[in-house]
Amino acid sequence: MSTPQEEQKDFDILEMPSEGLAAYWLSIKKLIDVKRSRKVLEEEIRYTREPFIKHMLETAFSGLDEESVRRLARAKSETITIDYERKLAAMSIAALAVSSKENPRISFVRMASHFPFSPITEKKAFTLAHGIADGLGDPESDREVLLEVDHKLQTDRLLVKLLFHIMVSRKEGKQALEQFLPHIKTPFYLNGLTQAIDGFEHRILKANLNAQTREILLETRRKMEMAAEMCIGIKNKLAYDDIFKIAKSYMP
Repeated sequence: MSTPQEEQKDFDILEMPSEGLAAYWLSIKKLIDVKRSRKVLEEEIRYTREPFIKHMLETAFSGLDEESVRRLARAKSETITIDYERKLAAMSIAALAVSSKENPRISFVRMASHFPFSPITEKKAFTLAHGIADGLGDPESDREVLLEVDHKLQTDRLLVKLLFHIMVSRKEGKQALEQFLPHIKTPFYLNGLTQAIDGFEHRILKANLNAQTREILLETRRKMEMAAEMCIGIKNKLAYDDIFKIAKSYMP
């Protein structure tokens, strides 16, 4: 079971607002100034599971020079953004497949095509997706685990969950998916699937998903850039007000 401290650090840069992310780094600055101990950073590194923030804590406060920290921050940002982009694309395909009643085999191939190598074979994906349906009939199964859909899931697990939704919709109708909506943790997919269930015109749904994907990725890149600059500013022992100025530069 997670401790309160662990749960507190389990945030997500994709969905975290810029203001919340800025507040996080400002709180780190305050802690370092007050406690003046390396243990503050060690605790953050230990309990923080958000990949980009953990990366910045590990690199910025290591023996690396500032240029190397920035270079690695850009590399990590690109790596994470690519992963998010592929997962959002898979979610878009799933929502659109529900809208158009697409053949699940075609949907799976289209989802897998966004990855350099398919994260899971078609045969295994369908076997596991059918396994979800079977598991729902078992009173001892954990429905939260079976039905959770989250971009933080491993890619193969995410594709299986999305495939399950497509299969149910194809067999029972898209209204049958309403019971699964409370278990969807990623707002992007929740909104897209809800619109598909509500009967949004396919063309409009596709345009909405494409536009939102662009905006989410653009904003996430900016948040990671802000996080990197604030972290480097803390490393360089800038004053609190100067760290705050960095944050304000990334906000309207």
